[in-house]
Amino acid sequence: MSHSLGILIESLVTILLIVTIGYCMLLNKRLKRLKADEHSLKATIAELITATEIAERAIGGLKHTVRDVNENLSAQLNAATEMSSQLKKQLGECDQVVRRLSRITSAARPSTPAPAPEAMPAPAFEPAPVSSAKAVAAAAQAFSERRRSNGLAA
Repeated sequence: MSHSLGILIESLVTILLIVTIGYCMLLNKRLKRLKADEHSLKATIAELITATEIAERAIGGLKHTVRDVNENLSAQLNAATEMSSQLKKQLGECDQVVRRLSRITSAARPSTPAPAPEAMPAPAFEPAPVSSAKAVAAAAQAFSERRRSNGLAA
């Protein structure tokens, strides 16, 4: 019996050694996979660091661009405001000139008696009210037409 007990113990140790070897092989495969994942993780981290540096430089460039644009925009806004005030002033002066011209043209027209309201035919439609700017433009154009027809350049 001692001989069969020794064989049984030896067999049990052999089986345990085979199971241990199998488990070690399984652990070896997992360690290799883990090492491969570690290398890919290191590469990913390096790419992220590079992308972060590029993004930081781009953000710095954008901040600089925004600062330049802000300075240029404020300068252009100031120039536009100044030009707007100059245009308002010039439009006021133009309005005075056109009023003088219209007074001159009305004074230069021969005075004819106005026809009686009964003699005038009724208009087919009511004319739309003309804005003062359009009226001024029309008067100025009529004035220049008359000047040209008289042989004088306006």
